[in-house]
Amino acid sequence: MKIKVGTRNGGMPVAFNAVLLSLTCFAGVASQAASGKPNIIYLMADDQNYGSVGCYGNPDVITPNMDKLGAEGMVFDRHYNTTSICMASRATVMTGMYEYKTGTNFDHGDMKPEIWQKSYPVLLREAGYFTAFAGKFGFKVDGRNQGLCPEDFDLWGGGPGQTFYETIKNKSMAKYAEEYPHSTLSYGAFGRDAIREAVKQQKPFCLSISFKAAHRPVTPDPRFDDVYAGKKMTKPANFGREAGEHMSVQSKQGRQYPRFEGWDYDKDYDGVMAKYYQQVYAIDVAIGMIRDELAAQGVADNTVIIYTSDNGFICGAHGYASKVLPMEEAARSPLLIYDPRCPTAGKKLRSPALTGNIDFAPTILELAGLPVPENMDGVSLLPLLKNPAADVREQMAFINAWGRVPTQCLTVLTKELKYTYWWYGDAKMKPVEELYHLTKDPLEMNNLANNPEAEPMLKAMRVKYDAELAQWNQQAVEHNNYRQYGTLFDRSVPWEQKKYTGRVNNGLQ
Repeated sequence: MKIKVGTRNGGMPVAFNAVLLSLTCFAGVASQAASGKPNIIYLMADDQNYGSVGCYGNPDVITPNMDKLGAEGMVFDRHYNTTSICMASRATVMTGMYEYKTGTNFDHGDMKPEIWQKSYPVLLREAGYFTAFAGKFGFKVDGRNQGLCPEDFDLWGGGPGQTFYETIKNKSMAKYAEEYPHSTLSYGAFGRDAIREAVKQQKPFCLSISFKAAHRPVTPDPRFDDVYAGKKMTKPANFGREAGEHMSVQSKQGRQYPRFEGWDYDKDYDGVMAKYYQQVYAIDVAIGMIRDELAAQGVADNTVIIYTSDNGFICGAHGYASKVLPMEEAARSPLLIYDPRCPTAGKKLRSPALTGNIDFAPTILELAGLPVPENMDGVSLLPLLKNPAADVREQMAFINAWGRVPTQCLTVLTKELKYTYWWYGDAKMKPVEELYHLTKDPLEMNNLANNPEAEPMLKAMRVKYDAELAQWNQQAVEHNNYRQYGTLFDRSVPWEQKKYTGRVNNGLQ
């Protein structure tokens, strides 16, 4: 058989180029196999509700690549972000620490350089990984230009602030704008390029992509306008204001309560959710682009993929919208992990274990064969991949130290229960408690805090809450106003003796 040989732009013969590419890919795979280190891909959406993925039980959504990732890997049913807002959550993901140890959130302050130096991207690059980042960096590091850290990555496609849906406006991603004018698919293209470059350099790689979608302003990619056009959406059973009458007065003082009406969940639920799901659909397509490239480069069998979101999204549950609050829709997010090397891969398994965004850095470090620094609060999730019936913790904290003062609170979670102490009081409201039995009441429709039959559970959760606050008091950074919460969140201190010293926030982040 004869092979037709042509040339491109006066360069090498096409057939020779193809052979050279094949040899390069083979060399890259051989190098990674010899090192024993897997490639790692961390993909994170913005504001994605766990109910927006088909494998979480929503028949209305179309997410074939996410569903495939879950079927081939593992679906985590009780995954929480320990702070449900962009800046703090992203700082926690990178460092494996609770917010009060990163010292990083809106209206509090930026991350100190010494904290950033213990982040998973820095540690992996020091260990020889090819590291790449694209998308919304989400926080600032003191002393860096615009607070960003492009010099700490081998390939950079990140941007400051919220970034833009228009690819051309994202300086580091502008080269993709002609083919992918909407940013979501441009990140898929960046992922392909990062994989190719790492294979070329014969290095194991860690690729981290933070999509802007599905964050507002609502800006779905128009190429997918037909996906949900005219579709009727199913409202959750806890939808609407009547389903939130039992919730604390404090939780109704923030932007989440008026946004139920302001964002038209009450008037046009189908239309609002169609656009939201359309933004998620574009992420699904980008995942497919990245996985196709892994296969093309011959490295799919040695690449671990983690998919999640920086926080959830309320979408009308209990008559609220947005995020931040400790309710399930805001605090929980999807988590899918696929490790093709794991014996459980491909068995469509789910884990009911309590997991959090504090766990990503330790998990990634263990995957890379690196020690987990003692400063990290999270734990590796690899034991759950081997045994989905296992647990990695008994309890975990959920933090809101941002936004309107009455909405700020501390929550403690177990596999079955959620307890929140709403510390704020004034002439209109008094400090209150909320207790939900999540296995029996996953929609949080029955506050057990005032139920005499639930008194033993309430007392037990108070003890766990106090333990979380004690850890806060012992480990919180001295800067950025985090020490004050040791008193503010203390159940034994009357609210009249408490004084909030931060900024009263009415912002739109």
